[in-house]
Amino acid sequence: MSGTNHLRTFMLLAAMTAIFAGVGYLIGGPTGMAVALAFALVTNFISYWNADKIVLSMYRAKEVTEAHPDARVKAYAADVRDMAERAGLPQPRVTVIDNDQPNAFATGRDPAHAAVAATTGLLAMLDRAEIRAVMGHELAHVKNRDTLTMTVTATIAGAISALANFAFFFGGNDRERPGGFIGVIAIMILAPMAAALVQMAISRGREYEADRAGAEICGDPAALASALQKIDAYARSGRVNLTAERNPATAQMFIINPLSGRGADNLFSTHPNTANRVKALAERFGGAARAVEPRASPTRGPWEEPAGPWG
Repeated sequence: MSGTNHLRTFMLLAAMTAIFAGVGYLIGGPTGMAVALAFALVTNFISYWNADKIVLSMYRAKEVTEAHPDARVKAYAADVRDMAERAGLPQPRVTVIDNDQPNAFATGRDPAHAAVAATTGLLAMLDRAEIRAVMGHELAHVKNRDTLTMTVTATIAGAISALANFAFFFGGNDRERPGGFIGVIAIMILAPMAAALVQMAISRGREYEADRAGAEICGDPAALASALQKIDAYARSGRVNLTAERNPATAQMFIINPLSGRGADNLFSTHPNTANRVKALAERFGGAARAVEPRASPTRGPWEEPAGPWG
């Protein structure tokens, strides 16, 4: 698995770098390509070592300490650490994002430098079993080393989109720009689409695999199926995650697409359709995952000190 993921990451970086260099050539000819290639190499280096810090900072994620006053946050952190130990993983940094949209992601270049993040909306909406299942999914990403791919892709795709959006203002006259003004307009449209297609090439299969492995890590596939449906329903309700909308390249990192109006499988969807994910869980785990309707959220969860795993 490790070798496959390293190869996949290398191919992804190569494809993103090629897009970067191609955009530079179309904007400024050979000089533009050289500048873009140099910028891409620097971006790749920074992304590899710092993408997790960049993403956590972007969403203002705060690390959970033992002294945290909220019982449900402490329970969430304790469950992550328990599952990480059971899965044979190093203890990840556990963080919380102050955002009403229920969602979560994992980041980090390898399991030894991993971090997981859950929104306050996730902790408020889901019961403890569902939260544990969601974080089991995120730990599966860590175990499969998907986090490097996700964080690097998010950073580079965002840079490609920024480069394309500023194409019109780059130096050089039309003779230096292959395609001239029409070419620049085409770049502004096509470059982000190309970056998105590279992301899509690996994203959906990765989510199905993380669902499967996450259900095994948490031991409750029905809770994961229920959580996926609840998060998806909220994400499609029209309530906007402003940080995600401003940084759409990070959408593929979350367990459910945080962007509004992206519920179904289509060419540019970063995630499989949630109904398909629930169906896949049911087919894999049988009756244990047959959550046709998400279970109701209690008015208060079992956030006091539990007598057992779920109190």
